[in-house]
Amino acid sequence: MLSGVLNSKLAIETNRSIIRAFVAMRQLMISPPIDKFTLLQNEVKELKEYIEEVFADYNDINDDTRMQLELINQTLAELQSKKSLNDKPRPKIGFVK
Repeated sequence: MLSGVLNSKLAIETNRSIIRAFVAMRQLMISPPIDKFTLLQNEVKELKEYIEEVFADYNDINDDTRMQLELINQTLAELQSKKSLNDKPRPKIGFVK
């Protein structure tokens, strides 16, 4: 408090230093420094969540693909059975020599 009242160069510098110290303390209270370990922990957590989402989507797509392949195989089997029934010799079309 005295450094704010006095009018010497030393008092002014001391007052500025005190104000800078309080500003620095306020910045630390607002945003505490994050250590590298905590930062890595957060990144690993985000990557883990992302990978879980990707695998969940992959499994959903994989199940859908399996169902579609089964339907395709069933349809092909039906078409093959119909084709074997229709394998009668067909009459030739065109002019007879």
